[in-house]
Amino acid sequence: MTTHPFAAWRLLCARVGTLAAVMLLTACATTQRPAQPGETVWSGRLALQVDSTPAQSFSAAFDLRGAPSAGELQFTSPLGNTLATVTWTPGSAELRQGGQITRRGSLDELTAELSGAAVPVTALFGWLRGEQGDVPGWQADLSRQAEGRITARRSAPLPTAELRVVFQP
Repeated sequence: MTTHPFAAWRLLCARVGTLAAVMLLTACATTQRPAQPGETVWSGRLALQVDSTPAQSFSAAFDLRGAPSAGELQFTSPLGNTLATVTWTPGSAELRQGGQITRRGSLDELTAELSGAAVPVTALFGWLRGEQGDVPGWQADLSRQAEGRITARRSAPLPTAELRVVFQP
């Protein structure tokens, strides 16, 4: 039985295409930097739903490190690609997304502009530790914190929002 000359060519192209796709995905994947001595690091999945018009929702893996006063929050896709990185220090906050950089005077100002509701990232450090904290307009449900699950709801000011976090306790 003879093989059609194009069959071997198609097989070779398919193998080269598969190899190229694997190499591309590997090149796009990012690795989390190791924790520095004394640095708090939390990782897991985060979902935010804002009841605006139109409704907004966001979900990604996260890596949170640092402290409420200065830190970094990195969002990654299921394939490990960095979607965005937020860094903050006293008096400034920065979002890096692809080649774009957005800077604002505070983390609350930056998250409010991006999602329509200030997201209490600094309070998230306490919530992850099981500390209720007082965040005006937000009510955190920490009843499942020991299982690695937190839900926080924003009722005021509008728009309402819900933040769900799943993490390794």
